[in-house]
Amino acid sequence: MPAKHALKLTLLIALLVCSLLACDVVPSITFNGTPVTAPSKAGGSDTLNTWTQTQPGVELRRELWKSAGGNEDTVTITRFDLHKVHISIGYQPDKPLQLKDWMQQTNAIAIINGGYFDQHNQATALLISNGQASGSSYQGCCGMLAVDAQNNVSIQSLRDQPYDPNTQQLQQATQSRPMLLIDGKRTQFEETAAASPRSVVAMDNQGRLLFIVSPAQTFSIDEMADLLVQSDLSLKTALNLDGGSSTGLYLRSGGQQVSLDSVSALPIVIIVK
Repeated sequence: MPAKHALKLTLLIALLVCSLLACDVVPSITFNGTPVTAPSKAGGSDTLNTWTQTQPGVELRRELWKSAGGNEDTVTITRFDLHKVHISIGYQPDKPLQLKDWMQQTNAIAIINGGYFDQHNQATALLISNGQASGSSYQGCCGMLAVDAQNNVSIQSLRDQPYDPNTQQLQQATQSRPMLLIDGKRTQFEETAAASPRSVVAMDNQGRLLFIVSPAQTFSIDEMADLLVQSDLSLKTALNLDGGSSTGLYLRSGGQQVSLDSVSALPIVIIVK
């Protein structure tokens, strides 16, 4: 066969193989340095605005959210029945990890980044991991995701209900700011107006816990609060978590996968098992 024809045939075969392989590749993209892998299509989780039960007590949904200013992002939402999962706080200031490594270490169903930390990877407010407390509680502001000794989970406004170690026997807690929703109503706060990746922990009126992540550098905290109120998620409380390069969400459940890895190594995470 002439060399010219052989080259054409080789190129044709290469294109055909690439086309076939592409059908099985999960799309992977990057938003401002944050690696994003789309959820797998099994079970229909690639359909917007539709809840997919990945296992009993665990649901997954994606929605296209658009702010009043016209900014938009595809938001990933996970929802948990707290009677069927266990919530804990991971804290490793001496060994911060990216979320994919936290997942491997803990063998969790899902993980999201937690509250704020300083340049030494120390929590900037009260943190309780498996009964061990670190730091001091915020005063007069902010919020706290907490789990008590009876495994009751709550999101507490520290302005309305300051943390009291004498009456609250907590096993897990991470504090952050600001509270975005209290009793289903949007709060007022002063925070940066800059757009950034956002992560939120929330509870709905049915007592379920939700992780909500906007991975693109799209929404300000004010816009995120407005969008939460406008959503059909029936939220009662919502707390902003450490966003920006800390933003991330992993889910491994019932054949479904979400991989939104943090850019930064994280000393604080919220773990679902």
